[in-house]
Amino acid sequence: MNESTESANTLRCWVEVELNALRHNAAAILARTSAGLMAVVKANGYGHGTVHVVRAIGESVAMFGVANLKEAREVRSVCPERPVFILGPALPCEREAIVREGFIPAVSGAAEAAGYAAHGAVTLHLAIDTGMGRMGVWKDDALSTARELLVTPNVRLEGVCSHLSCADSDAALTAQQLADFRLLATEITSLAGRQLCLHVENSAATLAFPADAGDIVRCGLALYGIPPVPGFQQDFRPALSWKTRVVLVREMNAGRGVSYGRTFVTSRRTTVATLAVGYADGYPRELSGKGAEVVIAGKRCPVIGRVTMDQIMVDVTGIGPVAAGDDAELIGPEIPATELAEKAGTIPWDILTGIGQRVTRIAV
Repeated sequence: MNESTESANTLRCWVEVELNALRHNAAAILARTSAGLMAVVKANGYGHGTVHVVRAIGESVAMFGVANLKEAREVRSVCPERPVFILGPALPCEREAIVREGFIPAVSGAAEAAGYAAHGAVTLHLAIDTGMGRMGVWKDDALSTARELLVTPNVRLEGVCSHLSCADSDAALTAQQLADFRLLATEITSLAGRQLCLHVENSAATLAFPADAGDIVRCGLALYGIPPVPGFQQDFRPALSWKTRVVLVREMNAGRGVSYGRTFVTSRRTTVATLAVGYADGYPRELSGKGAEVVIAGKRCPVIGRVTMDQIMVDVTGIGPVAAGDDAELIGPEIPATELAEKAGTIPWDILTGIGQRVTRIAV
């Protein structure tokens, strides 16, 4: 992770993270539901910079969600007062540290829970597979597994969770998953004889099915200002702008090839600006020849030729004076992450989390 408070004036390629937008989005999520918020800050806070995100919203969340032990430690170092939930399975060699350091793991079965309990008392959540097929005990075996956990020494079953596979695309299937989870969670809570923390909804489900939120909603993309279902963008503010600089401006006559493979050839005299960003920084190579644009001096400029490891080239003919050192917007108010994702044939999650480590994150 590369984070800085230095001025953008000295940088070649950087991300600006608007802290007030993060706070606004957290409040918008909480206004949608009576549940608490688990802020999902895995993958460097969806590319925004974990430290910036955690500091901005730590006071308004119930807990943080991360992918692994390394991320859990990073969150703890910034916000020690909030619980940290590890969303994915741990390596066996990581279990002792997770128990010792008091993080909350999700487990998919009794044997996995016992693997944690071998290192001391552990608080954990049982993950149920209601159709995602990635982790969790299959729903038909959830009750028997819960019974085992409730009598396993050193195990405290604190919560029950599941994950939705199509909350942004298949309402009927999502409704069935939610119903299955609700039934099992009620039965497991009865077995435990005490209240458990129930959570199943991601960003899409929180927006589309707020009545089924449970005790906590696990929100990632919406928290960063990009609701994954239509009709809600007016309630959210994208928190990230990605910028780079012009490093070279050249005049090229007609018939000149641009970048590898000569996939673009100038058809007229063309002013070409080279920008200090490439696929090593996370600007997708799949955008080559796909109509991608950047904004320079308030004007959209097409990306021409193939995206290379460290640079892209754009056509700045006729937009006015352009010089080395000028800013260029890659993602921001004029070019949303969803636009880049669509042109690259991928999803906004991929675009945001793919922004590379050598791109500095600046809080604004």
